[in-house]
Amino acid sequence: MNTHQHYAKSKPRDVAVEIGQRFPLTIKRLGINGEGIGYYQRKICFVPYALPGEVIVAQVTEANAHFLRAKIHRLRKASPHRVEPQDPYATEVGGFELEHLAYPQQLAFKRDLIRQALDKFKPYGYRGYTIHPTLGMDFPYEYRNKAQFQIRMIDGHVAAGLYKTGSHDLVDLPTCAVQIPVTMTVMREMVRLIEDLQIPVYDEDTKAGIIKTIAVRVADGTGEVQLTIITNTPKLPHVHQLLDAIATRLPEVTSVMQNINPGTSPLIWGDETINLAGNDAITEVISGLNFRLSARAFLQLNPEQTQVLYDETAKALKPARTDTLIDAYAGIGTIGLSLANQVDQVLGMEVIEDAVKDAQFNAEQNGITNARYEVGAAEDVMPRWLHEGVQFDALVVDPPRSGLDDGLIKQILRAQPAKFVYVSCNPSTLARDLVSLTRAYDVKYMQPVDMMPQTPKCEVVVKLTLRQR
Repeated sequence: MNTHQHYAKSKPRDVAVEIGQRFPLTIKRLGINGEGIGYYQRKICFVPYALPGEVIVAQVTEANAHFLRAKIHRLRKASPHRVEPQDPYATEVGGFELEHLAYPQQLAFKRDLIRQALDKFKPYGYRGYTIHPTLGMDFPYEYRNKAQFQIRMIDGHVAAGLYKTGSHDLVDLPTCAVQIPVTMTVMREMVRLIEDLQIPVYDEDTKAGIIKTIAVRVADGTGEVQLTIITNTPKLPHVHQLLDAIATRLPEVTSVMQNINPGTSPLIWGDETINLAGNDAITEVISGLNFRLSARAFLQLNPEQTQVLYDETAKALKPARTDTLIDAYAGIGTIGLSLANQVDQVLGMEVIEDAVKDAQFNAEQNGITNARYEVGAAEDVMPRWLHEGVQFDALVVDPPRSGLDDGLIKQILRAQPAKFVYVSCNPSTLARDLVSLTRAYDVKYMQPVDMMPQTPKCEVVVKLTLRQR
């Protein structure tokens, strides 16, 4: 769902507006993408980096039948909650949409995001839901454990960064306040090495060149760093010199991988990944357990808040020694394995085969014998398990931003586990799914957790209780 679909509830009267036109605008609230929202002659107008209560001169960048988009031409009256972004390019690239908003107000906004989504979809009893204050960080910077930067040439020099919003113009990022510092240390040293060794960099216009993207991930619990070089071809010129230099200059890097992604696909990763040096994976520590992270394995980007999220999940679930727990959308097993010592058994499913292999490995390396994982979609695996006679008492779902599959919702309503926790990374699809789930369940409470400070993204742990008939 895009922003204008979310807010354009009825078609406004036609307003003649041209691109480049300027007009005064008072910002009323923030939208789901963190942009300011005002109304010009009753037509909704979205303005990135504008804050509630501000009065601006808006300059129109897009005129649609249902909405306008604009940029700040001049700030007439600033919000008392406006702060100077730590990153000078925060208004140019994605991932820093709220860096100009004081952190306490960011936390309040994320709680309000959930209320906005509930007001739109109106699941049963939604006006009475308890939404706790958002759990934030003491220091909401230097938290991202992974950087994926495009590599291109700018003015004859190798640059690593992100594209400007809505374009393929690269912005070089020599610093980044939200990254764990070692990721940027490795990234900038790689830029120097690529330039020194004159390794060809990919050119989007000619489709020539080798290196497209550099991915750097750090395991916060062990300090291990994995470096993945994503290339246009299997060939990587000067690879031996490059690996020797990495070993000398970047001793924290314990795994060097190459991912091959030929052609013009908009996807960052290709299908083939090979080991160039060191280990195939790095090890992260969560809830006192060791987790293997292969190059493409999913893990939350914020180690500190991941522990908060999992603690809140356990608190909401209240696991018991007799419980059989189903861990849907299991990934590499982080949630289920962190609860395994509190339940009788854990059964998990995940569509990505490599993630299931990692989950099984993670169970073995931690001496966990009461957890098993299968490859498959939850909506396919769960009914088979039920048909085979599996009885389960507890369910945790942690779906992607698209939310739960309709087939899985039907299976949940059929099985009706007594304990049910929904971990969501998208309040909109959560609210949509609750419309169906609240046919059988009541929402006990919702606990927002700020996994991505300086952005509008929000995680929420929802405790659901089976309604008494």
